[in-house]
Amino acid sequence: MDTPRPILPATPGRRSSGPQGTRFFSQEDLRQFASEAHKAPEERPSVHKPVLESISPELGGRRFSIHPGRQTIGRLASNDIVVSGPSVSSSHAWITNQQGRCIIMNTLSTNGTFVNDKRIHQATLRHGDHIRFGDAELVFLTRDHGSAGPRRAVLLALGLIVLAGVAAWAWWLF
Repeated sequence: MDTPRPILPATPGRRSSGPQGTRFFSQEDLRQFASEAHKAPEERPSVHKPVLESISPELGGRRFSIHPGRQTIGRLASNDIVVSGPSVSSSHAWITNQQGRCIIMNTLSTNGTFVNDKRIHQATLRHGDHIRFGDAELVFLTRDHGSAGPRRAVLLALGLIVLAGVAAWAWWLF
């Protein structure tokens, strides 16, 4: 008959093992692992990789990437995007990203979903739209803050072409 191995007390810097070799982790270790999991490299937002960026203090400026397909938003850990807070329903809303077009839909939440301070059932999102789930506020981004939009870049390119043409014309005349 096998005698069970004794469980050694945990020593600082060393994890103890259970009878079947199962590792035990301290709460501090688990918190550290959880915080490292949330520190995924941030991708730059784009039309094809939009993000929801929190502007509520309780969410601490976190960014949530909007992947292709449907994602659930709510308070429960089983949601794709977890927005904690007592005013957020357990399954508050859905966001669908189809080829860069994002649609948000309220799922009968108690406190409602708002886009630019207007209560919605469903809305198509545009860059800079403010979204509120209960008291939690986020902003929808398809580009970084302060980055030049495509229209500004086109105008800059046209301006440079015109300037080069004027310079060439002046050189030819004189």
